[in-house]
Amino acid sequence: MASTDTAPVPVEGSPAGDAPAKGPVSTEDLGAGLDALDSVVVQRIPIARTLRDKVLPPVVATVVVLGLWQLAFSLHLADTYKLPSPAMVWHSLTELWYAGTLFSIIWTSVWRGVSGFLAAVVIGTPIGLLVARLKFVRAALGPILSGLQSLPSVAWVPAAVIWLGINDSAMYAVILLGAVPSIANGLVSGVDQVPPLFLRAGRTMGATGLAGARHVLLPAALPGYLAGLKQGWAFSWRSLMAAELIASSPDLGLGLGRYLENRREDIDMPGVLLGIILILVVGIAIDLLVFSPIERRVLRGRGLLVTTR
Repeated sequence: MASTDTAPVPVEGSPAGDAPAKGPVSTEDLGAGLDALDSVVVQRIPIARTLRDKVLPPVVATVVVLGLWQLAFSLHLADTYKLPSPAMVWHSLTELWYAGTLFSIIWTSVWRGVSGFLAAVVIGTPIGLLVARLKFVRAALGPILSGLQSLPSVAWVPAAVIWLGINDSAMYAVILLGAVPSIANGLVSGVDQVPPLFLRAGRTMGATGLAGARHVLLPAALPGYLAGLKQGWAFSWRSLMAAELIASSPDLGLGLGRYLENRREDIDMPGVLLGIILILVVGIAIDLLVFSPIERRVLRGRGLLVTTR
């Protein structure tokens, strides 16, 4: 029987009697090498580097924008009632602060937006799974979901007011109609990118039906699903602002959208700009505090986010 051992091969140009510097590679060494390639070393980023790469750029950009804004005001490029100075907008903010209404205005909108978004996740996730896994459901609902996603959310406000009245139910209806299609389509996109081998392996191990969806399908489709969730939150926030701008009732309370519209009616441009800035800040804060950490964790868990020196 022929032996499977591999004899060392002399290197060309070396003395015939010299042996190679290293012997044949064993199976254990090969496995260890592959394990080393698969392993990802995550290093903690120094605070100084974090400040330089993450904090400094937006701070510089904000300072530049404020400087250009102040310069345009100083050069009188527009009338004061159209283009107030940053100090005037800051004065509007301090007025809300001393009146004790700043956080209540922000919280009214944030609570509606977050609760409506969570309800959209509960509704949109099973719809996305059904559309992704059942061909006849995709043929029936796929084009409708895509059409609803492209429909401006503000178009639902008059219908929701007529159906439900000027109340919180109309607000939540507008949020759901704007966010559910985005969440469902994001999950469909994520499921479509799952390798079929994962599904076959799951079925081999007995993960079928709801168990397969929970333990195999959803984890594998998580990056696309997360992108759909981020887009769903954006649609939720935009839909809510549109609803608060149009629908007005004392029962609704004062949210950011309603505050913005009230300032417009009073021709208070500093207040209008303050409302726009607050809406922008809330949207950025939710993304940085909620979605960005989750996204980094998901990518790092899949070896797609490697930290180097």
